[in-house]
Amino acid sequence: MIRLILSLLVLGLVGLRASSTPNVLFLFADDMTWKAVNALSDEDIDTPNLDRLAARGMTFSHAYNSGGWHGAICVASRTMLNTGKQLWKAKAAEKTLEKDYVAKDRTWAQLMAKQGYRTCFSGKWHMQMDADGVFEQIRNERPGGMPKDGKNAYERPVEGRPDPWSASDPKEGGFWEGGKHWSEVIADDFGHFLAAEDDRPWFMYLAFNAPHDPRQAPQEILDQYPLDRIELPKNFLPVYPYRKPMKAPQSLRDERLAPSPRTPFAVKTHRREYYAIITHLDAQIGRILDQLDASPAAKETFICFTADHGLSCGEHGLLGKQNLYDASVRVPFLIAGPGIPAGKVTREPIYLQDVMPTTLELAGAEVPESVDFDSLVPFWQGRPKRTKAVYGAYMNSQRMIEMEGKKLILYPAAEVARVFDLNADPHEMNDLYGTAEGKRLAKRLFAGLLALQEEMSDPLDLRSVYPDLL
Repeated sequence: MIRLILSLLVLGLVGLRASSTPNVLFLFADDMTWKAVNALSDEDIDTPNLDRLAARGMTFSHAYNSGGWHGAICVASRTMLNTGKQLWKAKAAEKTLEKDYVAKDRTWAQLMAKQGYRTCFSGKWHMQMDADGVFEQIRNERPGGMPKDGKNAYERPVEGRPDPWSASDPKEGGFWEGGKHWSEVIADDFGHFLAAEDDRPWFMYLAFNAPHDPRQAPQEILDQYPLDRIELPKNFLPVYPYRKPMKAPQSLRDERLAPSPRTPFAVKTHRREYYAIITHLDAQIGRILDQLDASPAAKETFICFTADHGLSCGEHGLLGKQNLYDASVRVPFLIAGPGIPAGKVTREPIYLQDVMPTTLELAGAEVPESVDFDSLVPFWQGRPKRTKAVYGAYMNSQRMIEMEGKKLILYPAAEVARVFDLNADPHEMNDLYGTAEGKRLAKRLFAGLLALQEEMSDPLDLRSVYPDLL
């Protein structure tokens, strides 16, 4: 009897069901900024299903992606997620993923399979390894970076001229290619996976291409967002002054989506389409949640929703994710399941890739020492919370540290440093670097960044560029 009581107490602390093998549902968006969930911000966007997921679980309001080694930030983010390696270590591993990870059963899904999981995948992959060798079941893999678009999708719209591209016309292809919107296909695939007759616990990795451009949604959803409902971001700029040294010029594919200089009309149009494809994505997540809730698996399933990175959509005059402002590096992160308190929000900083060791711990696996990320289970078990600085990088052209609500952004090619107090200035509009207090703050943050560079195996020499910050 004593042993039984002790066992029940242990299970209560761990926050799992009686079986040590809960199901895991991972929902992954593409290009979705943290603000694009109504429950998480003051954005006027309709996301009722993500809002209900936030209400039934825990929100990590400050979840980050640490950057990328080329313009396709998604490749770096997904490689980190599936290998457990931080940015520059993931880059070093990229060319040998098949040999060093897939062949040795070291990817996220393969580690789950070792715990007896049926592993299922649908959607965007976009890594230098084959999903076929990683997952047991695959439906509708989208191996490329984005749906096909056309030249009419760029340098638009121009006020007073006919728009050459339609976000709701299936003739444009893109998300409509194949006859059904790709987000709807993933919701269908979840139903197929769920209906399988298999007694094993399952791990489902459902990777939406939405809301990546081309941002397409049914007309009835676009109609929910008349242009006069759309507000400009508070930090809107016609042109960002450091676009070239930060390697995000107008010639960069993402930045070419709208004409430069940016106009309120063009930015509002792009934000309207962004909101619409997210609301359509939210509806598909609602279908998935409804199917799960109607199944016997509902009470035994952990659900996590996040995105590979965020997106600037007019913030600071930028239209991509190749920058280190919060709109681009910060993502929504919601997790719900047995033992996770409902409606809880934490501001403690995490990396989105922390979900990988989190699910391994939930599955009863020993997290490999090679994994650089941290399990989030302590956050709802009442163990001491971690406090850490967040690192960010884009190629060799940008570096960032965010620590205790303060942020330093560096553009080494221009020898530019920018400092923000995010507690007082959440929109990152007031650069403090020119002030005495800002310079003192920059030196403290710079010391933290140098330490993070060493931890991250970041080879970029910042000391010679910024001797005044030493």
